[in-house]
Amino acid sequence: MLLHLPTNHLTEQIIGCGMEVHREFGPGLLESTYAPCLAYELQNAGLNVTTEVPWAVNCKGLQIQCAYRLDLVVDDQVVVEVKAVNGLLPIHTAQLLTYVRLGGYQVGLLLSFNSVLLRDGIVRVINGHFREERT
Repeated sequence: MLLHLPTNHLTEQIIGCGMEVHREFGPGLLESTYAPCLAYELQNAGLNVTTEVPWAVNCKGLQIQCAYRLDLVVDDQVVVEVKAVNGLLPIHTAQLLTYVRLGGYQVGLLLSFNSVLLRDGIVRVINGHFREERT
């Protein structure tokens, strides 16, 4: 059961754009192809998309300016991580949940394009909940 969040409509739009990219290319390409194509589709849908968002980490006073890069942030509300792997692993969900939690975002989407059907490669995580929701 999906929680009702203000971002539900936005995540539906993101998933729809992801399905359009998947229809165009299918599985088998690299993340470096899917991510910019998804960003393009999202922008064409009228959404504000930031790509390769640098993520700083502070460890006991040591500031690492670009320890990570978020694949996409949509409308400053949803973190989207793009994968092209043979099956999502718990570490992929944990990575996204960490980005969502530490960045103060409400929700994140994990889209794995290396699936015959994209819907089998979608995970939604919600800040404050330690469970994933398959959409």
